Amino acid sequence: MNRELALEIVKEQLTDHRYQHTIGVMNSAIELAERFGADVKKAEMAAIFHDYAKFHPKEEMKACILAQGMPSDLLEYSSELWHAPVGAYLVETKVGIADCEILEAIRYHTSGRANMSLLEKVVYLADYIEPGRHFPGVEEVRELAQHDLDEALIQAVKNSILFLMKKNQSVYPLTLTMYNDLVMNRKG
Repeated sequence: MNRELALEIVKEQLTDHRYQHTIGVMNSAIELAERFGADVKKAEMAAIFHDYAKFHPKEEMKACILAQGMPSDLLEYSSELWHAPVGAYLVETKVGIADCEILEAIRYHTSGRANMSLLEKVVYLADYIEPGRHFPGVEEVRELAQHDLDEALIQAVKNSILFLMKKNQSVYPLTLTMYNDLVMNRKG
């Protein structure tokens, strides 16, 4: 599928603001993929479709999680996590993208996980650092992303965990697993 068609499909699912975010994530993912050696076309597609289900009705996402055998513990955590696995399912079944790497990058772009593929890391980080994002700590992560993908990811996930903790919100276990995996396998 080419970029124009993918963007056309996704635009129908998103608000104008979220569509602009998607363009930023796409451009950031392409840049990161080129810098760190990931497949640029797959990074582009995963980034375009990463928020495909973002505005899907919560009850429909909940039903999809249960019907498709997705981890039901997702329902015990923030519904902000739901659109990633539901989006991967819908992108496969409704859009027809069958590439497992692209689908996994969509599936884990909110929670992360241990042993993330290079493509998963690129999409997760692109979503975090795209130019439209403005929050404490994002500039530091952007700086790290210039030269070290894993260090940028460690800082991004650390920021996210601390943000949730300050708000007295629970942290999804896969996110903690991602952080531990990155730290334990840190180079140098």
